[in-house]
Amino acid sequence: MNNKKKVISALLIIALVVIAVTTFINKKLDINKNTLDDNIPGYEVKSDSPQSVGLGKPAPDFTLKTLDGNTMTLSDLKGKKVILNFWASWCPPCKDEMPYFQEYYKKYAKKDNVEIVAVNLTFNDNLTNVENFVKSYDLTFPILLMEEEGLNLTYKIYTIPSTFMINTKGEIEKQILGPLDLDTLRDYITNLE
Repeated sequence: MNNKKKVISALLIIALVVIAVTTFINKKLDINKNTLDDNIPGYEVKSDSPQSVGLGKPAPDFTLKTLDGNTMTLSDLKGKKVILNFWASWCPPCKDEMPYFQEYYKKYAKKDNVEIVAVNLTFNDNLTNVENFVKSYDLTFPILLMEEEGLNLTYKIYTIPSTFMINTKGEIEKQILGPLDLDTLRDYITNLE
């Protein structure tokens, strides 16, 4: 009988420990979930950062194939403000920001003399996934395919999404790491030459 009480006491202690640990873990997960749900906006790369591509300098030129089979050259957009975005279909923050890019493109891009150029890291993605992603978000701005590494190194893309705000002279004015929302996009474009 005495052993039975000890076993029951031990089981109760174990049950209480399991409940305490489970409660602690659930609270931590809720904190992390709430942090993720806040969709922390991207942050600007400073000109003295090792990740800076060269603020105030001409954006490195490139030509890439578009999803619809044409090609696009960045320097052909000189005279327009350009939002240059690097992304992948498997990237959760990219999924968060794309509806805002589409909304901006649809409502404001023409009026603001802006072109959005979304470069998919296709060498690290899957073309079918890219097509499905574009279709599911009903994206209408140009989607470029980086099928081989190289441009990502030129632009120092270590984090996606990465976005560059390029002025009408073709110079990089802002470099942003992380997701953007509609208000942030509009603020950056409003202050762009």
